[in-house]
Amino acid sequence: MTTDAMIDLRSDTVTRPSKEMRRAMAEADVGDDVFGDDPTVIRLQEKVARLMDKEAAVYLPSGSMANQTCIRAHCEPGDEIICHEDSHIYHYEGGAPAGLSGCSLRLLRGPRGRFTAEDVRTAVRPVNSHYPRSTLVLVENTHNRGGGSIWPIEQIAEVRAVAEEFGLKMHLDGARLMNACVATGRRPADYAQYFDTVSTCFSKGLGAPVGSAVAGSKETIERVHRFRKMFGGGMRQAGIIAAGAIYALDHNVERLAQDHVHAKRLAGAIADLPGLTVEADAVETNIVYFDVSEKLGTAQSLFDRLTEEGVLMLVVGAQRIRAVTHLDVDTAAIDRAATALARIVNRA
Repeated sequence: MTTDAMIDLRSDTVTRPSKEMRRAMAEADVGDDVFGDDPTVIRLQEKVARLMDKEAAVYLPSGSMANQTCIRAHCEPGDEIICHEDSHIYHYEGGAPAGLSGCSLRLLRGPRGRFTAEDVRTAVRPVNSHYPRSTLVLVENTHNRGGGSIWPIEQIAEVRAVAEEFGLKMHLDGARLMNACVATGRRPADYAQYFDTVSTCFSKGLGAPVGSAVAGSKETIERVHRFRKMFGGGMRQAGIIAAGAIYALDHNVERLAQDHVHAKRLAGAIADLPGLTVEADAVETNIVYFDVSEKLGTAQSLFDRLTEEGVLMLVVGAQRIRAVTHLDVDTAAIDRAATALARIVNRA
């Protein structure tokens, strides 16, 4: 169990709402969102639609549900989704593309979670009754397992051109899209223009306690809304949590830049430690992956020693650890985490 003394770098999902956000949530006007009359939810959905320059948006309980309702809205059972082999929908959503939509995945490779237009062209199935039907291309930006990597917008445009050539839909898993926007100076709509649907998360670096949203055409969002209900995601007086998401969009987007600075600071410190390997120059946003030499033991053993030092990170492989910076971790905490790592390495 973590305490306030712990430095928690397991994920940016561990952020806690500030007093100001809690006040906005407590004072929110509410209604019954299943009936479509919660005024705060309506305000959030309109706000997200404007941000993405789309016709409509819908609020959902989680990022996984946001992605999966979009998949179901675009696909039919037996269809195939083209995505990267390190995609969140493949590793961290419980097999939902198969379980909820009856879809298979065509997995692509590429550095740091990215693939090319030519990769997509090669992956599209011929029109033949023997094959699943290629229907959807999914891009994750920023890419979690890619180390918080940002897709170049020119590369997205090239993928979109191939998708249009073959009549494929495009979905953006933009759980950390705001990190990409802050890092590049681009607007959310600059990325969203290439996608039929865009999901974005409020409960990661933006610091809200619950929720994601999906934006797209009015017709598509009506389908997403239907599948939200089918998958059990209808909420009643959801304005209480939607108010936290509105506060996050109004106050916590630009400050993501500080998380990026902290991630680079942590990666730089790790790079100086023997037995730890990190691509410090490749850190673009708020996620740092590093490898542990077998001479130091396993990632789990390093995690255990870090926990004793009051630092939490996430074991993601036998010799691999992830650290994610966020609004609950300041510069002093980053330096304390780096010092704890140095003590452990020096003892070893």
